[in-house]
Amino acid sequence: MALSPVFQIVSFEDVPGWSRDDHGGAYAAFRRSAFHVLTKPYRTGALGIEFAAFSDAYADARPSESQDARAFFERHFVPARIVPDDRPAGFVTGFYEPEVEASPVRTDRFSVPLLARPADLVDVDDASRPPGMDSYLAFARSTPEGLVECFDRQAIEQGALVGQGLEIAWLADPVDAFFVHVQGAARLIMTDGSQRRVTYAAKSGQRFTGPGGVLAELGEIPLEKVTMQSIRAWFKANPQRVNEILWRNRSYIFFREAAVEEPELGPIAAAKVPLTPGRSMAVDRLLHTFGTPFFIDAPTLTAFDGAPFRRLMIAQDTGSAITGPARGDLFAGSGFAAGEIAGVVRNPADFFALVPRALAIGAVS
Repeated sequence: MALSPVFQIVSFEDVPGWSRDDHGGAYAAFRRSAFHVLTKPYRTGALGIEFAAFSDAYADARPSESQDARAFFERHFVPARIVPDDRPAGFVTGFYEPEVEASPVRTDRFSVPLLARPADLVDVDDASRPPGMDSYLAFARSTPEGLVECFDRQAIEQGALVGQGLEIAWLADPVDAFFVHVQGAARLIMTDGSQRRVTYAAKSGQRFTGPGGVLAELGEIPLEKVTMQSIRAWFKANPQRVNEILWRNRSYIFFREAAVEEPELGPIAAAKVPLTPGRSMAVDRLLHTFGTPFFIDAPTLTAFDGAPFRRLMIAQDTGSAITGPARGDLFAGSGFAAGEIAGVVRNPADFFALVPRALAIGAVS
């Protein structure tokens, strides 16, 4: 597979802020992927950064928990600026792992469930999807009459799946539950003080419609002022309209329980490794290969540490809204403070993929 021309090979001296970054956090994140791929390789993305080309870097990373991280990346990779054809620059947003109070049983206060994947929900593709079903749908319900579209958010929240024993835990606030759905994971602080974690298992399959776009369309919040914080503030001021807005998003997320083994790390995401705060990034998995390092230059983004964001990240997650070669979602961590960061990240950015040297040599030869 040839390397896509969207990658323009440059030198490390051409990457703004490369020498000033602390590369150790990215190295630790990369090393987690190096161990995971011993079990299951990552799929090569359509832009041609072949998974097999990472083998030397992964082998070098596994024996050493700490080494000169900058030298490691410079030894194994060459930077390539991503220059997409359809837009002048890249764009980054942020995501995080919410921490919310939860109860193992329904109570007067805790009445909003997080649900496990129903037994009759099956994956579908172009080969198995019946004629007439929306080609977007990747999930469907298996019934005696055949495959049918899954219930959507409104139907589920009005009780379509009641009685199946799918409730993992109960939350107090439907808005909190919705943002858990948006983030695809959460750390639950249970009423007995223990911690549990839920992470994405499946979805109903319909298209996602963000409340920010709906509120902007209705003239409730100017589009340029749409953030997680402004959306939450609007819901708090208009509790009687929560369902009206949230039910415009037909997509519904199902969860599974996961252990909280390393509290300082995030949930295990699409690349099957725990996310590293400030160093893991979601990308378009159809285009990019998980494990690829990306240096992100976003000088207008200062939410992480008060300084312009110029940082090496590792591709270890994906999302339905993350599409295109220069589009990324930066993992900010877990809890309220991480949410305050993630909720305001909407910034232009330059993307530099670190291409394994063997592929880079072939691209310029």
